Amino acid sequence: MSSQKSTPANMNLIDMVQQARMAHDREALPSQVSGVYWIESKPLGDVEPPTAHTGDWMITTTLEAVDALWITIRTATEQGLLGYKSKVATIATKGRSTHERVIVVRTYDADDRADVARVEAVLRGMGITDMQYERLGES
Repeated sequence: MSSQKSTPANMNLIDMVQQARMAHDREALPSQVSGVYWIESKPLGDVEPPTAHTGDWMITTTLEAVDALWITIRTATEQGLLGYKSKVATIATKGRSTHERVIVVRTYDADDRADVARVEAVLRGMGITDMQYERLGES
């Protein structure tokens, strides 16, 4: 039996890596990235922290339209107009054609129907109609 103690996580290092990733993602365009599967965006200010049962607005778009739509959603996410995080697939996701891309807008709590409806209204106000909502986490 080993007497080694586990080393606590270096939270400063983890935070630095996350900040570097967000800085990279802030400038990246999904059609031009191949080294990661997703690019993420988060609000620049404080938002409600996610609960154990978040939800996703799944938006389907094309490879040709993904960059422009991502810039719009990324900007709205950074401004705090959408959920606590948004992300875009840089490659076709399982079960989709190679010309489709998915953008996910994650809500902090799928049970907060007013917030889910608010995010939907913002997305529809952007002209987005091809989307569906999925509850994640605990039931």
